[in-house]
Amino acid sequence: MAESNSAVETVGGFSPVGSYENLIFEKNAQGLARITLNRPDSLNSLSAPLTLDLTAAMDKVVTDSEIRAVILTGAGRGFCAGADLKAGTGGDPAEWIRTYYNPLIIKMSQLQKPIIGSINGVAAGAGFSLALACDMRIVSEKASFISAFIRIGLVPDSGLGYFLPRLVGIGRALEITATGEPVTAAKALEYGMVNRVVAPDQLEAETLAFATKLAQGPTYAIGLTKKLLGEGLEKPLAEVLEMEADLQHHAGKSYDFREGVQAFIEKRSAQFKGQ
Repeated sequence: MAESNSAVETVGGFSPVGSYENLIFEKNAQGLARITLNRPDSLNSLSAPLTLDLTAAMDKVVTDSEIRAVILTGAGRGFCAGADLKAGTGGDPAEWIRTYYNPLIIKMSQLQKPIIGSINGVAAGAGFSLALACDMRIVSEKASFISAFIRIGLVPDSGLGYFLPRLVGIGRALEITATGEPVTAAKALEYGMVNRVVAPDQLEAETLAFATKLAQGPTYAIGLTKKLLGEGLEKPLAEVLEMEADLQHHAGKSYDFREGVQAFIEKRSAQFKGQ
């Protein structure tokens, strides 16, 4: 089925890419991809088809050298309400998680390009996890985060148990997940869960400006830095030092490094290519 742009106004020079039933995938000439979850009638809840579409879109991001940064957002008034409980998970939820959610979250974590979550409304359950799987988050003042799992007698999944305590600490993470109480945008900023909180009518512009700055930067080095920070958190100091040296070896052989040094010498702005 051809994708529909009816739910999201195309701005910023974006053009549709491919054909997806449950999301809108666009990119522009500035190196940005924008992926919009497009099930607004259900607050973009994660059905199996939507999750598969999102995984396929991430695969496209991996292979498309023109894409240097990604914006992930939701159509309508919510970011993502989590699993589509009306559709059901068809038996053991563990198998659903392993089949649909885990491959997506791993793919996002390993993507060597920055992902910016543009959180326009509620992010609940697995939608909360999806927001935290982004590398950075710019959120509307109207956004909120809800670990809804406890409300139906379940435990966090889709990476929430990994990302949340690393951002806010174990004590606060347990409070958020054990009570299921909403975390407002202001509280999320205070807790260190998000990078910026903006007025709802400024969310798109602020996200585009921030993401464009990243996309026009040395994205090869940004990708290596993402790997360093993600894996370095789990390693002892000596291993992190060796990892830094190894990644610096690769960064030092890049076009962007040579261009950055030359631009510094010539006292001009560098023109990075992400290579």
